Amino acid sequence: MRLQVADGADPVAVGAAVPGALDGAAPLALGFVPGPDGEVAEGTAVVIATSGSTGVPKKVVLSAAALRASAEATALRIGSGRWLLALSAGYVAGLQVLVRAHLARTMPVLLDGRFTPASFVAATREFGAEPRYTSLVPAQLATLLDAADDRDVQAALASYEAVLIGGQALPPAQRERARGLGARIVRTYGSSETAGGCVYDGLPLDGVRAAVVDGEIRLAGPTLADGYLGDPDLTARTFVADGAGDRWYRTGDAGTVSDGAVAVTGRIDNVIVSGGVNISLDRVERAVRAVPGLEGAVVVAIDHDRWGQASAIVAAGPDGAAGALLSAARDRVATEVGAPARPDRILLVADLPLLASGKPDRRAIAALAGGHAATDTSPGG
Repeated sequence: MRLQVADGADPVAVGAAVPGALDGAAPLALGFVPGPDGEVAEGTAVVIATSGSTGVPKKVVLSAAALRASAEATALRIGSGRWLLALSAGYVAGLQVLVRAHLARTMPVLLDGRFTPASFVAATREFGAEPRYTSLVPAQLATLLDAADDRDVQAALASYEAVLIGGQALPPAQRERARGLGARIVRTYGSSETAGGCVYDGLPLDGVRAAVVDGEIRLAGPTLADGYLGDPDLTARTFVADGAGDRWYRTGDAGTVSDGAVAVTGRIDNVIVSGGVNISLDRVERAVRAVPGLEGAVVVAIDHDRWGQASAIVAAGPDGAAGALLSAARDRVATEVGAPARPDRILLVADLPLLASGKPDRRAIAALAGGHAATDTSPGG
């Protein structure tokens, strides 16, 4: 079958194409224009281009069965109703909003223009009495929380049966603040390779299984992608069979599974060697984000003349606060991770570079940090 091109920036067009994709009549290409590899197997619904925050772009092949299984399991977990699309339809989280709406036989509410507190409130007012749901990334939730003194924003946020938050880790302080305002937050974990979030608040959706092998989280179940278009080697490395013949997705994430609950601790490969000490940047970032004023900070690796590598904090904020924030962050990291892991420098910017998905653009952020003069040059001292 031949892929049909869909413009992910046009949610109306993608939404109109979803029925044909789920029926297998017109599989979609999202995020790329098909070339000679545009032929796909029967049963394919969508091929979606994704590169995450870093890495080489991949074309993830999702079957109609996987998309349906994800949407149906979500409805069983959180309920069914009408959805607000506040994300790009060109990414799996946005696509799944349209799939859930189609299967629930409801029309999605489309947010008009750029995501702002005002546009969120306006879109929410379009709902009737039916249960309402939406899916956001942490940066969007932070935007709403910053405007939560406005009663209209607070009321709109609290009116949803569930607000799915995925794409990256949600800082605990942000989660607690949202819940304190009455928002029903559901943290999701997953990727394009799992047809979107497949673990909700640490618990896998019905039919999804999680395990840890050599420290890496692996996921299995009916929501798994078929593989990567035109890349059988990557497919074979990423989707593996166990001794019983069951197929598992290697997430690349480190973590634990205890009594069925999944806890992600970071990326397996997000480690630097600073002064001969292995340091997990994910652990450093979690500690840094616990510092007031750095809840949305990103920690990246930088070259260091003395230590080989070190970490840098990049966050949105006024430059005059850099010294105090770096000092507080270094103290926190020393306590929670260890003195050698203390960040070397901090860069405060007006706005963090973001990908179209709303995730931090870590490559652009790392480039900013690498060109910034060091604030302190003794991370291991």
